[in-house]
Amino acid sequence: ERNAESAIEALKEYEPEIAKVVRQNRPGQIQRIKARDLVPGDIVEVAVGDKVPADIRITTIYSTTLRVDQSLLTGESVSVIKHTDPVPDPRAVNQDKKNILFSGTNIAAGKCRGVVIGTGLNTEIGKIRSEMAEAEEEKTPLQQKLDEFGEQLSKVISVICVAVWAINIGHFNDPVHGGSWLRGAIYYFKIAVALAVAAIPEGLPAVITTCLALGTRRMAKKNAIVRSLPSVETLGCTSVICSDKTGTLTTNQMSVCRMFIFSKVEGNDFQIDQFEISGSTYEPKGDILFNGSKFNCSDRSGLVELAECAALCNDSALDFNETKKVYEKVGEATETALTVLVEKMNVFNTDKSRLSPQEMAMSSNTIIRQKYRKEFTLEFSRDRKSMSTYVTPATKGAAGGSSTGAKMFVKGAPESVVERCTHIRVGTQKVPMTSSIKQEILKLVHQYGTGRDTLRCLALGTIDSPLRREDMDLEDARKFIGYENNITFVGVVGMLDPPRSEVIDAIERCRDAGIRVIMITGDNKNTAEAICRRIGIFKENQDTRGKAFSGREFDDLSLEEQSDACRHAKMFARVDPAHKSKIVEFLQSHGEITAMTGDGVNDAPALKKAEIGIAMGSGTAVAKTAAEMVLADDNFSSIVSAVEEGRAIYNNMKQFIRYLISSNVGEVVCIFLTAALGLPESLIPVQLLWVNLVTDGLPATALGFNPPDLDIMERPPR
Repeated sequence: ERNAESAIEALKEYEPEIAKVVRQNRPGQIQRIKARDLVPGDIVEVAVGDKVPADIRITTIYSTTLRVDQSLLTGESVSVIKHTDPVPDPRAVNQDKKNILFSGTNIAAGKCRGVVIGTGLNTEIGKIRSEMAEAEEEKTPLQQKLDEFGEQLSKVISVICVAVWAINIGHFNDPVHGGSWLRGAIYYFKIAVALAVAAIPEGLPAVITTCLALGTRRMAKKNAIVRSLPSVETLGCTSVICSDKTGTLTTNQMSVCRMFIFSKVEGNDFQIDQFEISGSTYEPKGDILFNGSKFNCSDRSGLVELAECAALCNDSALDFNETKKVYEKVGEATETALTVLVEKMNVFNTDKSRLSPQEMAMSSNTIIRQKYRKEFTLEFSRDRKSMSTYVTPATKGAAGGSSTGAKMFVKGAPESVVERCTHIRVGTQKVPMTSSIKQEILKLVHQYGTGRDTLRCLALGTIDSPLRREDMDLEDARKFIGYENNITFVGVVGMLDPPRSEVIDAIERCRDAGIRVIMITGDNKNTAEAICRRIGIFKENQDTRGKAFSGREFDDLSLEEQSDACRHAKMFARVDPAHKSKIVEFLQSHGEITAMTGDGVNDAPALKKAEIGIAMGSGTAVAKTAAEMVLADDNFSSIVSAVEEGRAIYNNMKQFIRYLISSNVGEVVCIFLTAALGLPESLIPVQLLWVNLVTDGLPATALGFNPPDLDIMERPPR
């Protein structure tokens, strides 16, 4: 209960305090009021940096784009572009409600007004709060087993004690007791009590607590920090692990892994050069591979221009964290992937051997950014699906197209950018674009975006002779598409959030241990399926029908079909928080012991409901408070190590409980026989307590140190 209260308390940090309301009686005036005083129907204004005070339907956007960071609710790491158009689907999940601002989320860019549609517990974050308050604490399998064991032991002891006392009723008047029936009754009652003392393993609670505490310590060394002792053992009987995709199964570090440029175009005859890029994190180390061999990017002027475009059409940076000794993104994940690509390409052959990690983070990007002066940026917008930067040479005589040397670099969705391309860059030449080449580019992009890779593709291009800055109206975003015309196509890059290298092995171990791994993600179904195939949840050519569902498909099933789907499913995509809780309920109804991972506020109810809630170290305070375990390194393979530890603890418990009970059986037999045969008592209660607490306790604790059996992860869950 305390954990539930703490989690609800932690939710308060996301509650906005102030709202800016437009008042009808004072046209154009904004009044600041407390967010809790808002009511549905109020018109509210929010701008960059504001926390959204309620659930709001956007009516007007006053900026080029409106970006909102709603990772708190949906777990999406990238800020979302919002619009005012109606969403015709009444059952859309939160990720698809692009015209709604959710309470507690932050405005990353832009300014807008909208109508309040939900306040308090009627907001999405309010619903999460209600769910957490309703969640009931359930006993762990270990607690249930020990309760059952205690109950059975109590019944057996009671029967034996009554039997011993009843057997000796005839001896109550013996001269030994002074001939008093009452004295004899009290004497044999003491013997019955001694028998109870002998039968109860008094050292068991201390030994179990010690064993669980030791297990907690061992797990902490493997980056699994357990918040409640009984859940240490629960991990051992886990039969289903429901894992989030981003950051747990994948690195949550977007990485460019493929790209292509044109090396020859003659009419409709052309040659495309495709390159692969190694490295799956933000570390700026990796090779550019052409036909499987390392390639020097400075040999191709097309790649030099692609690197310039990636570096300049970019507002992000790479930073080396001295404390954690890792490279981190500053800005959007997709743009950081391009920054890292530029470093790996190293088109100016910079000698990086003597650079510090901090200098290495941006060395190639800095050279390119010193070559040009960035004048302004035409921000991304939904209608044109692209963004561009307007640059001029930093020094006279530097590369440029127009008389002023001005140039524009464009990046965006391939279908949108290619449609506006009139030429292709081949080496240092510009070649006219033909419709057949456009089709070929889009065909290759489609290949990148489907199948095993499911890459997120971006097309890069240049405008060699843009309009003069004075001729552009930078206030009206609707005119931007007119300025981004006559583009010269340079190339396409394909990126993905790559799977963690150790996950494939961990999933194989789960399969051997009889544990089903289910991926539950807010991402789209195709991307999720591709990652599932890469990490081994699905085999390469396995038919996923009946095993992979989107949130929409799951909702369309009847209750019986939903229950059956949870029995066989291995992947749920595009789901919202309510789905997660529902899936846990169905799995529990099938008798499964479920471990659920999560990091956002939206995951808290499901973490609370599952037998083992596993929060990420980088997750929100709400998720950590609702969970039983926190993964310090956000790594799926740490869960598998924790499961192994849980199984080892259960095995050790069985051994020391058997040891303690065998000792107690000897004591019971000894006392029972002496009482039944009318012999003097052999052991007094104090002696029994000494044996049970001191003599038995230490060897039993030693059994708790036993290492796990070698085949422990090859047995099915108990």
